[in-house]
Amino acid sequence: MENPIGLHLHIYETEPGVVETQYIAPEHFQGYPGVLHGGIVAAIIDEVSGRAHMGSASDNPRFMFTGKLEVKYRKNVPIGKMLKIIGKAGKSKGKIAEAWAGIYDAETNELLAEGTTMHIDVPNDQFDTSRLAELGWKIYPETTASQ
Repeated sequence: MENPIGLHLHIYETEPGVVETQYIAPEHFQGYPGVLHGGIVAAIIDEVSGRAHMGSASDNPRFMFTGKLEVKYRKNVPIGKMLKIIGKAGKSKGKIAEAWAGIYDAETNELLAEGTTMHIDVPNDQFDTSRLAELGWKIYPETTASQ
């Protein structure tokens, strides 16, 4: 959240293993006029899918890095228009977890891009999970999702 050039996504848990955010992509993220750069689309899918495994109520959220990302670009993702992004936790086995995320036009609910990811737990000795909120790694409970 504090990164001045970051995405600034406020991600809300709408049910266990499902997260959602809304986003209006700024002009400086466009790939060509009016269209969000494909790399930013991939970054959003990566970010939201990974957060689906964190949860808002967990005292010990999973902090993971991406091992694999596959994106399907279905339609141009516009800049300057409200988007709805949903992430869903998938299968989890040991230190590896799968997830999915989709970017929708918030007005029409049309799926514009989607992706599947494979995430791997960050080793405990490499990251202090007690500082996640301080570092901006937070999932908000659903009560504030529509605000």
